[in-house]
Amino acid sequence: MTERPAAPAHGGRGGAVDLSALRPPFGPEEAARRAEARGALYFAEHQLRRLRSYAGTVLGVGVGTPVLYLLAMGIGLAGLVDDAAGPGLGVPYLHFVAPALLVSAAMMAGAEENSYTVMAGFKWQRLYLAARATPLSAGQLAAGHTLAASARYLLTSGVYYGVLLLFGAVPQPATGWLLVPLGVLAGNAFGLPVMAFAARLTEDRGEFALLQRLVVVPLFLFSGTFFPLSALPAALQWLGWVSPLWHATQLGRVLAYGLAEPAWLTVLHVACLAALAVTGWLLARRAYARRLDA
Repeated sequence: MTERPAAPAHGGRGGAVDLSALRPPFGPEEAARRAEARGALYFAEHQLRRLRSYAGTVLGVGVGTPVLYLLAMGIGLAGLVDDAAGPGLGVPYLHFVAPALLVSAAMMAGAEENSYTVMAGFKWQRLYLAARATPLSAGQLAAGHTLAASARYLLTSGVYYGVLLLFGAVPQPATGWLLVPLGVLAGNAFGLPVMAFAARLTEDRGEFALLQRLVVVPLFLFSGTFFPLSALPAALQWLGWVSPLWHATQLGRVLAYGLAEPAWLTVLHVACLAALAVTGWLLARRAYARRLDA
């Protein structure tokens, strides 16, 4: 199919105006082919452009939260804990709590990006329905959302890690930098199951508020974030073993200051986080397909 050459237009003063720059660079067939091949990246780009509308909030929280927590925990509470516990933790309290705060920030970002944002895409703003009317598939929309959310986890973890370095909270930076990709893994290990849950909801009747109060906050408090899991009563220690935050926190401590633990347990941390992320992704993609292809 040959393209028709652009016709010159005449300006107001009788001069010719070249409109060739207004010609689409490729036809609809090529546009559809590119969308089929790169649809997830296109939708991720759209989501990241949308994220710019509240980028100030994301950066403010990303910088302000670690500074405030580290001032409170690493300088304020740490002095009391170090004096009371002595060598009980094996490391200064600042080093103990810092990796937990980083992965907690990623987990909370995962809860935020995959709850109300997903509901808005299906119901309030209907962004997914509009995008599905193009050659983009339901799977590409799910993948694009996940890529954009992962970019936020990367930014959050990177800023947090930079603040930790300024506070001297990472004694082994040779491996400590791996806290940044760990934050991305932790965000997806928690966020993707939330995404699958949100994609199945047709109405918000308080489910996300309950998720925050009954899941996110208890995990933050009882996953070894501020004290070792062994300090909990034996009847509650199982919460840590099923918590993605505990596995991410322990793995972060291994990377940040060389927490001594068996090699099999370190492998188990990685396996549990990866299994949660993969399972959540498969369920989320299936929910998107059912919702958008019905």
